Amino acid sequence: MERSDKIIKFLAHRGKIAVMCADTTNLVEKARKTHDLSPVATAAFGRMLTITAMMGAEMKNIKDKLTVQIKGNGPIEMMVATTNNFPKVKGYVANPQVDMPLNEFGKLDVGGAVGYEGYINVIKDIGLKDPYIGISPLTSGEIADDFANYFVNSEQRNSAVALGVLVDKNGVKSAGGYLINPMPDATEEEISKVEQAIFQAGAMSKMLDENLTLEEIARKITGDENVEIIEENITPIYQCDCSKQHMAEALATIGKEELQNIVETDGKAEIVCHFCNTKYEFSEEDLKEIIDNY
Repeated sequence: MERSDKIIKFLAHRGKIAVMCADTTNLVEKARKTHDLSPVATAAFGRMLTITAMMGAEMKNIKDKLTVQIKGNGPIEMMVATTNNFPKVKGYVANPQVDMPLNEFGKLDVGGAVGYEGYINVIKDIGLKDPYIGISPLTSGEIADDFANYFVNSEQRNSAVALGVLVDKNGVKSAGGYLINPMPDATEEEISKVEQAIFQAGAMSKMLDENLTLEEIARKITGDENVEIIEENITPIYQCDCSKQHMAEALATIGKEELQNIVETDGKAEIVCHFCNTKYEFSEEDLKEIIDNY
């Protein structure tokens, strides 16, 4: 059966615990194909795209924009992802072909690829006068821990974050994540019950691979059989919104003099979109039109 990507929001323990679960298998596979990612880059970038999609789903308006950047001292160097509240996600990896030996547990070494030193940079443009900017240091490079740390440091909310991407020789087998936030009135007992349930539940990618539904996963990770769905039908997708018009506007920013120079030396220009690798060709006539119009 073809799996469909979705994000569902729940409340557990009589409204005291907010939970968001995401299945992003198709989204991550599309990103893998788009950028021809190595297995370890797929695992790292897939985790980042998943948390970006979930954070996008928390935003209220279609015009809201979120940009997440992870810059580490590992060979991947940098990853960038952006989304709206749809969430319609896109991004790129500085070194998509990174190859690493497996870690001591025989798993893909995401932490080693991303790096143990560096930072997460989050920019939220939600219609205020200035965008919100949050910066948090990397703690492990494993991404889920790093975002749990970001939420505490930058957004003052305690969170449990799990992100997983299972890759096999055919591509992405399963990908997804969850984000759990206790409400201010959650008791120590309720929080402790959730912590024990998380420990017993195991890895997110394994639960998805076992074909558990997001509702079954929510019950499992909260220890509450009566979780309540508060929002569903959220479908995250990997989709770029680039166009020749956008690229022409980008070309215009280099200035008329530089464009004239390109016309005289090359007679044409080619721009490749970072986010989807689409190539845009600009002929001499196109370039002259940009010079005249901008």
